[in-house]
Amino acid sequence: MQTGVHNDPSTEGAKNRRRPGARKLQILQTLAAMLEDPRAEKVTTAALAARLEVSEAALYRHFASKAQMFEGLIEFIESTVFSLINDIATKETSGRQQVRKMIQMLLEFAQTNRGMTRVLIGDALVNENERLQERMNQLFDRIEASLKQALRVAVSQAEFPADFDTAARASLGVAYVVGRWHRYSKSGFRKLPAEALEQHLAVLVS
Repeated sequence: MQTGVHNDPSTEGAKNRRRPGARKLQILQTLAAMLEDPRAEKVTTAALAARLEVSEAALYRHFASKAQMFEGLIEFIESTVFSLINDIATKETSGRQQVRKMIQMLLEFAQTNRGMTRVLIGDALVNENERLQERMNQLFDRIEASLKQALRVAVSQAEFPADFDTAARASLGVAYVVGRWHRYSKSGFRKLPAEALEQHLAVLVS
């Protein structure tokens, strides 16, 4: 999600009339941009409103709560990640290569969307509505299921032995990805998640 640019107040009303939802998108873009600050611990609605140069009441005209704003970010993550996973599964015939490309995509997604990384690892969701973390847990389950399916394809293609434990390897794959996300965020976004990826994939997908 690209960082939003604050619009000129003299033209903003006209633009929003032409583009319903433009303000909602700007709020989400600004929230994501604020999460990119490695020093930020908790983004408040007051700070978000100040960044947008609007009142908190103006935020609540578009979102019923801050939890709903985070749900908007999670929806962006879900739609983007699973669209890319489906694209990989459709275009790549080799199950082994599907796994490699899915893991690479997940790491590069975080690298490109730094603020979203803090949502993915739960940092941004601390003390927020618990349903948000539950939704993230469901996302991890879906990612693991996608990796497991790709590994099953690889077994059917004899890229792995018939007794290969696809469930255990898919779980390991998710643990690796989440660990790299954590390292990226905790390093202040200096330790890139895709660093030494080829060497790691040689172990993970072998």
